[in-house]
Amino acid sequence: MVRIVDVAKLANVSTATVSRVLSNSGTVSKETTEKVMEAIEKLNYQPNILARQLRKLETKTILVVVPDITNTFFSKILRGIEEVAAKNGYQVLLGDTGNNLEREKEFLNILRQKKADGLILLTARIDQNSIEEIANEFPVVLACEYIEGSQIPTVSIDNISSARKATEHLILLGHKRIGFISGPLNVVLSRDRLKGFHQAIAQHGIAAEPYLIQEGDFSYESGFNLMMKFLALEQPPTAVFAANDEMAIGAMKAIKSKGLRVPDDISVVGFDDIKFASIVEPALTTIAQPMFDIGMKAMELLLKLIHKDPLEKNQYILEDKLIIRDSSNEYKKK
Repeated sequence: MVRIVDVAKLANVSTATVSRVLSNSGTVSKETTEKVMEAIEKLNYQPNILARQLRKLETKTILVVVPDITNTFFSKILRGIEEVAAKNGYQVLLGDTGNNLEREKEFLNILRQKKADGLILLTARIDQNSIEEIANEFPVVLACEYIEGSQIPTVSIDNISSARKATEHLILLGHKRIGFISGPLNVVLSRDRLKGFHQAIAQHGIAAEPYLIQEGDFSYESGFNLMMKFLALEQPPTAVFAANDEMAIGAMKAIKSKGLRVPDDISVVGFDDIKFASIVEPALTTIAQPMFDIGMKAMELLLKLIHKDPLEKNQYILEDKLIIRDSSNEYKKK
């Protein structure tokens, strides 16, 4: 096995100089650096990364915890995280909780065991004390979800105003019987989107009808099943707003299964703007989240925490956008 001393001997420099070249410290002349790099290439020397990490007490790995990896919403966020991480020499370790609180807690132990330098949580469903406790010891950033009153750095959109915007779009098209399929209400962003829905109908003088509000779990299946429940009503809604695109696409499938048409019979609006939103027929009207940017910003904040750089602020609200496509149109009284 080729050792650092072999590289030093071939390049006619000290082992300390080879180490400085490998760490890119900038204190070695260009000519000497070139000699060392030529020796490394000639000998096919592989640095002992683990030993170097142990000396520096860092892993160059960050942990990202997601609630459900099968939900395509998270893929673009992960790509944003990965892009910034890779540029800064970090690897990304992915933890999927499967919406299981115990598994979420278990992933926090990876930080305690010093197997990662920092943590990005795309889910925050365990108790606040547990998250606050780990954030007091290690670099932690929340993305998408947040904890009210917490000082943990957070990147998200304004879920209340964006849900209000989506609901108002349907109201301005003339719809007054609007069904709402929420996400699980133990999740803060689900509660925020429900608040936005309530705010919009209240501002336009529309009474909230409890049976037109149903709690889903962000899955395609729950969107389908709850839409079937709406369709069984004596007076089904003329429009439905689902709190994510997967549930909205499930709702569209249920509408079509009953021989009805979207949007001629029932308009549908989703949330997130996943790739399938523009592919389904009709293309889905939805709230677009800047998913890639959320991931990039979360990783940038985590790097600042790891390097103990000051943060300008703790909460970053990124801009969302209502994307109007073919799944929603003007209400026509039948």
